[in-house]
Amino acid sequence: MARSSEFPHDSLLTRRGVMAGAGAGALLALTPRQAGAVLRLEITSGNVQPMPIALPDFVGGTPGDTEVSRNVTGIISNNLQRSGLFAPINPAAFTEKIVNSDAVPRFADWRVINAQALVTGRITKQGDGRLKAEFRLWDVFAGQQLDGKQYFTTPDNWRRIAHIISDAIYERLTGEKGYFDSRVVFVDETGPKDRRVKRLAIMDQDGAGVRYLTRGDDLVLTPRFNPTTQEITYMSYGQADPRVYLLNIETGQREIVGNFPGMTFAPRFSPDGQRVIMSLQQGPNSNLFVMDLRSKQTTRLTDTPAIDTAPSYSPDGRQICFESDRGGSPQIYVMPATGGAAQRISFGEGSHSTPVWSPRGDYIAFTGQARGQFSIGILKPDGQGERLLTSGFHNEGPTFAPNGRVLMFFRDPGQGPSLYTIDITGRNEQRVQTPALASDPAWSPLLS
Repeated sequence: MARSSEFPHDSLLTRRGVMAGAGAGALLALTPRQAGAVLRLEITSGNVQPMPIALPDFVGGTPGDTEVSRNVTGIISNNLQRSGLFAPINPAAFTEKIVNSDAVPRFADWRVINAQALVTGRITKQGDGRLKAEFRLWDVFAGQQLDGKQYFTTPDNWRRIAHIISDAIYERLTGEKGYFDSRVVFVDETGPKDRRVKRLAIMDQDGAGVRYLTRGDDLVLTPRFNPTTQEITYMSYGQADPRVYLLNIETGQREIVGNFPGMTFAPRFSPDGQRVIMSLQQGPNSNLFVMDLRSKQTTRLTDTPAIDTAPSYSPDGRQICFESDRGGSPQIYVMPATGGAAQRISFGEGSHSTPVWSPRGDYIAFTGQARGQFSIGILKPDGQGERLLTSGFHNEGPTFAPNGRVLMFFRDPGQGPSLYTIDITGRNEQRVQTPALASDPAWSPLLS
């Protein structure tokens, strides 16, 4: 485990890394034993009826495995329920007790309680100390197994196993990649409003496992993930002007991206992780610049008397969206990633700010402000289909989940900010519990 001598950081096993070999506490995925069943949740429309799914507690190999088995089942159930696409059935309604996860279930017992899908599984500790986690996904009405995998990992990695299994279930039943095996970096806020201490923190996407990445000595803002590595970029206000930093989450190593004249805002990585795009203030206006992290060469992208800020790359790296008041109020513009003519795409009521491109490329999320209300909304990259997903007092800072179906943002009604998620239909809003006040979330890619 790599640690910083100044401040400890937990190391992270990526999904690719833990699949590298069973001898190193790895996860080993097997192919499904049966396929071809037709159960599928259609999520293309805006009005999705959640799929009833039964998740009896995984079986423990020994009495000592029972608690871990129950915890894994609970996390899977919570993940699926919070997605808004699944409705886990109350275990009190179960008529069959699963005692052998290898046995074919009595499907009639699960049909009678209207379960469309059933998940069975087992957690056992191996002789070498590793955990073996197995699950099977069943189509209840067809009476067929849809998926089945097993994983080996170290005992302290059981929570990630639950998220990985959740992703496998989600993908098999929706046809889309999951987002549960991912993390969120955010700004943890404590203390009175006029003396707020702000620390960088990181957690699992469900709010568990919070770890602090900075001590709170300096003000921190706008953390953003590198799409290709476990690295973040953020702004820090120390004694001098704000600086843009890179921070390796695993080692705690920190470096300054560069010393720029004037104020620096809203740094964000390119899709390949090789560049950082940002806004630099020069006098009353600000323009967009991009720095190549290898050569440290900086290129100016805009040159206007307006305030251009909050740039975000398209997933293919060919375009950027950004916020500019060149038309009189903050609005969203799109232009080539190498610079050039910019096209305004937001024309709805009020202002539009903090744009961020979906990992799928189909939407740009934004913060809207009109008639005293702050909204989180989405629109297509050509400006069509603008929709507000949620409105209220001071909603801000949207960030997309890795699969582009869910957004996280923060809301501050006056008592302090908290984190929330909402899906792109606007129908499933959930609060994310954190130890203290929290703002400015940024979702990681899948840990793979």
